[in-house]
Amino acid sequence: METRKVQVTGGSTYTVSLPKTWATENDVTSGDTVELYADDETLLVTPRTDTDHQEGTLEVSTLEDAELVRAVFTMYVSGFDVIRLEASRLTTDQRRVIRSAIQGLVGVEVVEEGADHVVVQDLLDSAELSIVNAVTRMRLIATAMLEDAVTALVENDDDIARDVIDRDDDIDRLWLVVSRIFRATLRSPGATEELGVSQEDCFDYHSSARQLERIADHAVKISQLALKLDAIPADVADALGELHESTTDILETAMDALFVEDSDEATELSHDVLESVRGIDGHTRRIDDLLRELDSVQAQSLGLVLDSLSRSADYGGNVAETALQNATPSP
Repeated sequence: METRKVQVTGGSTYTVSLPKTWATENDVTSGDTVELYADDETLLVTPRTDTDHQEGTLEVSTLEDAELVRAVFTMYVSGFDVIRLEASRLTTDQRRVIRSAIQGLVGVEVVEEGADHVVVQDLLDSAELSIVNAVTRMRLIATAMLEDAVTALVENDDDIARDVIDRDDDIDRLWLVVSRIFRATLRSPGATEELGVSQEDCFDYHSSARQLERIADHAVKISQLALKLDAIPADVADALGELHESTTDILETAMDALFVEDSDEATELSHDVLESVRGIDGHTRRIDDLLRELDSVQAQSLGLVLDSLSRSADYGGNVAETALQNATPSP
């Protein structure tokens, strides 16, 4: 840490000198302009850049299938607006995988192709991105998926189950958007200023979005099990329906606590959720007793459904923990 004395010039202007080492490492010289960002008691100084797009190049000669998809996703989440994927010669399969990968990203298109490269670009204006809107949308999709998954199981409706599985792509796209925005706020104070959301809030939204993404994954798991199962006993169906209602109440209340502006209300809602999560164990034990009377194959599958609903309630509890921390006064 270095310290500097504040001086007054011209009778009204406060000045502080920049550390020479920092200026040299960041190519800041006399006459250059730096950017200042005020955040409560903190003042951040960064070199001014005229770059509108962050460009990145990735060698993909040895990457195929899932590895190549992950590479594209990683470059996107890392904040690159223009991604150049290069190889001595791109195969037809690699091009197919790249096109499939960008379909899982919001606002990304192929803008250039050659024998040895593919260039994809994020065409979405960063000013249009809102982490709050993205998380809110994830909330709606995840809760709807979980409800439909339980409906598919109880009513033995394969069409609804398949629809839930298809909707997982929607929530994955939003999860990648939230991750991209969050990482941008870690790199640049300008991104935080553009969003109008504090870095700490962005962390909380990102953490909660992860819980929603996991809940959607469990909805898919329940739907996959529903496709394999025939009609289930009425008493088990009713018990699972009640557990789903409790889980949904937990999730909805936790998300309300996260977004409510009044800290006292957020604290009260969070405590209500955490108390309800503790009550989920009673639900699961009663359903466990019912499953013991079924044949082993059906009992095992329904046990996995029970586990998914219970875990989803726990994820709602995680969101409530985040909301409770957010509502606590800052030191």
